[in-house]
Amino acid sequence: MKISAVVTLKKEVLDPQGKIVGQTLKNMGYKNIINVRQGKFFEIELNEDDKEKGRKVVDDLCKKLLSNLVIEDYTINFE
Repeated sequence: MKISAVVTLKKEVLDPQGKIVGQTLKNMGYKNIINVRQGKFFEIELNEDDKEKGRKVVDDLCKKLLSNLVIEDYTINFE
């Protein structure tokens, strides 16, 4: 089973890297860019057939290692 986890900064946390990317895109001529937020993408392959068990494993991974819960949120997606 493949599961992805997307980790992003919480909305209230400043994102200087996203701001630089957004400004660079505007400088490249993409004037319709309003805002860019950067994050992390993890693709995790599990030896598990039960969707709920897989979600729990990835949820634990996100809480314990992949994200900093003070400043980041995460979403879990099944492929």
